[in-house]
Amino acid sequence: MEIEDYVLTATEKEAAKMERGLEKKWLDYLWWVIVFFVLILSGRVIFLTVIRGAYYQDVAKGNSIRPVVIKALRGRIFDRTGQPLVSNIPSIDAVVTPVDLPKDEARITELSQALSEILSMNQSDVNLILENSKTSALDTVLLKENISQDESLNILEKENVLTGISIEKTAIRGYADAQIFSHILGYEGKIQQKELDSDKSYRLTDYIGKQGIEKSYENSLRGVNGANQIEVDSLGNAKREVGVVNPKPGSDLVLNIDSGLQKKIYDSINAVLEKTKTKTAAAVAIDPKTGGILAMVNVPSYDNNLFAKKISADDYAKLTSDPNKPLFNRAISGEYPPGSTVKPVLAAAALSEGTITPATIIDGLGGTLRVGGFSFGDWKAHGPSDVRTAIAQSNDIFFYTIGGGYGNIQGLGIDRMKRYYNLFGFGEKTGVDIGGESSGFIPSEQWKQDTLGEKWYIGNSYHASIGQGYVTATPLQLASYVAAIANGGTLYKPHLVSQIKKSNGEIQKINPEVIRSSFISPAVLKVVQEGMRKTITDGTAQVLKTMPVEIAGKTGTAQFGSNGQTHGWFISYAPYDDPQIAMAVLVEGGGEGNSSALPVTQEALKWYFGGRQ
Repeated sequence: MEIEDYVLTATEKEAAKMERGLEKKWLDYLWWVIVFFVLILSGRVIFLTVIRGAYYQDVAKGNSIRPVVIKALRGRIFDRTGQPLVSNIPSIDAVVTPVDLPKDEARITELSQALSEILSMNQSDVNLILENSKTSALDTVLLKENISQDESLNILEKENVLTGISIEKTAIRGYADAQIFSHILGYEGKIQQKELDSDKSYRLTDYIGKQGIEKSYENSLRGVNGANQIEVDSLGNAKREVGVVNPKPGSDLVLNIDSGLQKKIYDSINAVLEKTKTKTAAAVAIDPKTGGILAMVNVPSYDNNLFAKKISADDYAKLTSDPNKPLFNRAISGEYPPGSTVKPVLAAAALSEGTITPATIIDGLGGTLRVGGFSFGDWKAHGPSDVRTAIAQSNDIFFYTIGGGYGNIQGLGIDRMKRYYNLFGFGEKTGVDIGGESSGFIPSEQWKQDTLGEKWYIGNSYHASIGQGYVTATPLQLASYVAAIANGGTLYKPHLVSQIKKSNGEIQKINPEVIRSSFISPAVLKVVQEGMRKTITDGTAQVLKTMPVEIAGKTGTAQFGSNGQTHGWFISYAPYDDPQIAMAVLVEGGGEGNSSALPVTQEALKWYFGGRQ
């Protein structure tokens, strides 16, 4: 028998049973391993939810995603040549996050004491801010603005102790040549509650435009804040940064203002004022082709940087108590009798109405017009004059006659005078793009009856015909009106801003806006222009004959008050054949216009057309 014959072999069925036994053992082992891990996990869940559940629930409630504001830079402001007039200066504010403040009074008192020492503030003031801030709000509340570097470092070093207190990076405005441009630019400052109530998109620590360009173009300048998305724990401590939303800077503004011309007029006015007893003046220069304001000067002025840095009570009191009113924008808000500067309006009205022709001659009456028992004098005796000569020589008798009537000439009367005054922009706001503008005033017969209970007399018409009596106007209105004469009869809406440059590179141009045009015939305007040119060649402003360009203009001396004081005016435009600038200068209480306002005009136009040296 062969050995092979004794080897035992398993059938396939028996082999399968053996393999299933082995698999079952491994499955048993795996099942016990799974049970073991499930028991461990269950125990951990029970530990976290039952034993430590309350603790972790409190922690979870405290953890949150909090936006930390990244303030957007405010837009800059430039003059027409690209010269910066405003810059952003980095600054730091100390702020309170209400939700993070301690809840007990004792801790608040400790906190206020520490902060009063760090920030050099009265403790009761600090405590009041903290008490009023104890809410669940996340929006920060201002504690102290524009703090020093040492103060900010102290807060950072003690941030674990100063619960709810932090610093916020921002920027304040820096105004170049502040005294020269402050009435144009205005200023920005911390937002007040009433401003916040009217626009909920602001925060309690935001800055906002308060006056001038800063206010009227607030929506363009302000930009859009960004934020760091920070995860914080229940104590307000930052855990990690989740994401960033970048801020969007505000738009830059380009003005029509020529900063060189602005400075020259400002310096010239101050030089004239040093020789007079008066201390107040204003001037406005306009581009006759667009209505763009080239210069707007006020004397005296103020430093708007004081307001940007939060003006002190003493500094503010000095400004508001100054009898010369440095905060007052005379150029757009001051209402003055315009005097003889409005005689071109009356000439245009009389020519348009057919009251006179260019050839009409009116006798000077020896310098006095008498009606009944009343006398109306001229500033000096003039001979017979036509309209061009009357403008050039500022002949009061001529304009009394065409305004109120005399002899065989029927005057315009106040109603027709008022209509032409209004056509040239008097008695109504120009719509300039900063606030605070006054409308001036042009009377009427009905107004006098309703307001004063008196009828309108011929003497009232005589006064109105030479820019006196009840007639008042602003320097801006006079500059705007002379620009309309210069350009052939288009009255533009004056505007300071010429371009808005957005942060995405888009440029929005401010197009000229016409108030009215073609309201006086070219033939009539030509006569008026010739009369204003004759003012320089043969009239009351012959000192300007030697200028680099031909100038047209009109002097004005306007009485005010009861003691015989007079304002000095001069209006002008140049060059005569292709006007590029129209200007009105006022020296309050400056005597005759040719002795005060005219020298300022001479210096400014000599600089403007003589190489800007």
